[in-house]
Amino acid sequence: MLELSNNNELPTIPSKRYFTIGEVSELCQVKPHVLRYWEQEFPDLEPIKRRGNRRYYQRQDVMLIRQIRGLLYQEGYTIGGARQHLAGDAVKDDNSQSTQLMKQLRTELEDVLRILRAS
Repeated sequence: MLELSNNNELPTIPSKRYFTIGEVSELCQVKPHVLRYWEQEFPDLEPIKRRGNRRYYQRQDVMLIRQIRGLLYQEGYTIGGARQHLAGDAVKDDNSQSTQLMKQLRTELEDVLRILRAS
C-alpha cells in the first residue's frame, strides 16, 4: 500500500464515485498523457470508458495511480519493476535471490573449513 509520506504531499481524494482524467491528474500530480501510458503498462489500471472514449476513474484507480507514482518517483522502480511489485512477484524474487546467496555462502564457508582442517 502507499506510504503515508507520499500521501502528505498529494491532495486528499474527494468522496466522489467517478473522476475525470483531469481531476485524477491534479489529485495525483501526474500529467494526463502519463496516465494514459500507465493504462497500457499496468493491467490493473482500467478506467471506465464511456461515450466519446472518455475515461472515468474510480476511487480504487486513483489509489492505484498514487501507489504507482510512489513506486516510480519516490522509490525509484522501473515500470517493469513496479508492475512486478504490484503483482507480488518482487517478494518471490527477493526470496529466491536470498536463498541462492545463502547457498553460495554456505558452500564457500564449507570450502574454507575444509582448507583449515587440512592445514
